[in-house]
Amino acid sequence: MQTGIYEQIINQLFEEKISAIDQNRFYIGERTIEKHEVAKLLSMYLTNIFEQVLTDSDLDEDDEDLLPSNSIFKGINLANAIIKKLVNEFNLESGNLVSAQAKILTAVIDKTQSDYPDLAKRLQEIMPIKGLVNGALFTGKDMKLYTELQKEIASADEIHFMVSFIKKSGLALLLPQLKEFTNRGGNLKVITTTYLQATDFEAVKQLATLKNTEIKITYDETSERLHAKAYIFLRDTGFNTAYIGSSNLSQQALDTGAEWNVKITQYEQPQMMKTICNSFKASWWAESYETFINGKDDARLKSALNGKINNEIDFSNLTGLIRPFDYQREILERLQVEREVRNHWRNLVVAATGTGKTVMAASDYKQFADKHDRARLLFVAHREEIIRQSINTFRQVLCDYNFGEKWYSGQEPNNFEYIFASKDTLNNRLDKINLPADYYDYIIIDEVHHATLHRIEKLLIILNPKYYWD
Repeated sequence: MQTGIYEQIINQLFEEKISAIDQNRFYIGERTIEKHEVAKLLSMYLTNIFEQVLTDSDLDEDDEDLLPSNSIFKGINLANAIIKKLVNEFNLESGNLVSAQAKILTAVIDKTQSDYPDLAKRLQEIMPIKGLVNGALFTGKDMKLYTELQKEIASADEIHFMVSFIKKSGLALLLPQLKEFTNRGGNLKVITTTYLQATDFEAVKQLATLKNTEIKITYDETSERLHAKAYIFLRDTGFNTAYIGSSNLSQQALDTGAEWNVKITQYEQPQMMKTICNSFKASWWAESYETFINGKDDARLKSALNGKINNEIDFSNLTGLIRPFDYQREILERLQVEREVRNHWRNLVVAATGTGKTVMAASDYKQFADKHDRARLLFVAHREEIIRQSINTFRQVLCDYNFGEKWYSGQEPNNFEYIFASKDTLNNRLDKINLPADYYDYIIIDEVHHATLHRIEKLLIILNPKYYWD
């Protein structure tokens, strides 16, 4: 037996293995099965055995004439033999016996209430590709999350969303299905936040115009910072599903990003589904989440989303660290070629707003710091808000929540090794602190077009870094 921890029901095979172990050398941990876990543990144990038996039966090499259809009936006969045993000894209803027709019910639809003439085709359109029974992992590679959510919306009776922020780009991917869902009487509940002003005001307004829709928002960025991402789909048939992971309601998260989300089903994990639904209800009725009333609360929401960010990111609550996307990595690789092949050490990166230049700069600096014993950094920006956001980005990329110090508006660093400074403070103070010309190894000037030429020349005359990035 392998050493390590277990949570294995001790069967006769394991009893034999344990008895063969030298217990003077090895500690054997055991505990008694508790009453509250009997049903769960034993049913899982039997499920594994049953699945193994049916799998082995299906792959029986000694029976070359065994067709897939015969394998199905063989499995049904085995299941019914067990059920009959339960019927006789535990008064289980005989109606639980599996039909010999070997069919699965996929829908019951009232034709008189349907606008679709071809219901078989409609069922194909709304049935999730991964089905309603088995869980799945979505990574954004083989299948886009939003395409599965569209089908979930089309087949649900009640929907709960809980996301940190909502973007118009992400909502646009689901809005037609949500409109159809709410128009046919489906109830939609949405929980979101104004945290980091990431939510789009117009996206909330679009949701608020839908029928049978309630939205709750937390405006409090200090006591509770919501980072949950959950999409819950409830059905009158009992085949509930939920998606829990890293995707907020944005196009990048639902479509183009490398996000991980796990699909959970009522059939496969009933206790987990119950926990998810109860957790949503607890948040829904929490005092910190306030109902958004369309029209009445517009000014408050707009103010919260347009307000100045006064609070730093609490890294202890972050669900993940920043990693560059493929297109950002391509740019970083080109930078390396310019330096190592062409010996160009002063580099200019031009990219559109929102493409993540700060992430690229932080990732590039990380590569430099990983290869050098000394990596003193000077980051220069023209606005304080950019400095605050940039230092947080660097901390996440570097996995160092204490990295860097700010130097602007009266804030003085304890030392000058890793500085995020405003251009005005730098120009007024740099020549007075008597740093050696080679003190900084890596300098970044953010949005260099805002800086005048003579100020850049002054900076480069005083300092002569190995890397210069703007």
